[in-house]
Amino acid sequence: MTVRKAWIVATAAVGAGMGFVMLLVVGVYLVAGNLAGGIGGGSVGLAKGAVPAAYQSLVQKWGNLCSAINPALLAAQLYQESGFNPNAKSPAKAEGIAQFIPGTWATHGVDGDGDGVRDVWNPNDAIPSAASYDCELASYVKNAPGNPTENMLAAYNAGAYAVIKYGGVPPYAETRNYVKTITTLAKSFAAPVTRVDPSQQAAGAITYAQKKLGTPYLWGGNGTADQGGRFDCSGLTKASYESVGVTLPRVANDQYNAGPHPRRDELLPGDLVFFSDDLTNSRAIRHVGIYVGGGYMIDAPRSGAVIRFDPIDTPDYFGATRVTEDGAKALPTSV
Repeated sequence: MTVRKAWIVATAAVGAGMGFVMLLVVGVYLVAGNLAGGIGGGSVGLAKGAVPAAYQSLVQKWGNLCSAINPALLAAQLYQESGFNPNAKSPAKAEGIAQFIPGTWATHGVDGDGDGVRDVWNPNDAIPSAASYDCELASYVKNAPGNPTENMLAAYNAGAYAVIKYGGVPPYAETRNYVKTITTLAKSFAAPVTRVDPSQQAAGAITYAQKKLGTPYLWGGNGTADQGGRFDCSGLTKASYESVGVTLPRVANDQYNAGPHPRRDELLPGDLVFFSDDLTNSRAIRHVGIYVGGGYMIDAPRSGAVIRFDPIDTPDYFGATRVTEDGAKALPTSV
């Protein structure tokens, strides 16, 4: 169990378009085949909109509290714990956006906004408290061999004594999985500083989606036989990547966290592209498609339409995710 919370929990010329996509598919295989597929510390920029605007400045500020953490890592913890929900409450009685259990809050909660009250339900207190607690744990295990950030996360999950006893991350499967999960998730909240490597599964995902062109849209559709093989937008992207062994969450706003985020001018075929009416908050994403190059995606757009090619350069374009297998595995099953 963690310290804070129990571990629980296109439309134009389809024939020509198909050939165009196949050329891109081959290109992705060639590029992916030629590219091989310090966590904490320093100032790390957050990916566009990955943290809800209401909390972005808090995460950026407090994520630099000590060298063992950074804003992306802190964001990953908050997302994993609550999905940025300040009213979250778990069966283990963990509370708030950072999922503190009452006993831990009593000893480690801080008055982050200086109003004289330590309120676990107030992100202005809970987010600073999460960062402060991380840094406190890091200080307990600062002399342990290994990566300070990984040791801090291990202490968060298994306790500082276990890290000291084993001289680093202890040999507990749950703890090692927790460390890998948070450090992997952090990559999806950090603004990339170099070009992001292409996914080796991208071409297969495009091929799957391409075969579904012309299929009628169905809200909630997962492509099952009882649904007539129909999809909605995130059902299509989920099935496309599932066909190449990558399991994505069901809904679009969680799919956004399945890997790092290339800029618009860095998009490659196979990237997921997202759309929202709120360009400051990934939790508000309402649509997703699979980029195929040339400014187009394959998507299941809406009721009454069919799976088709659509342009991505619209006012509601939010951003993109380059799906990675580890990134998808790191996502919580529910937030």
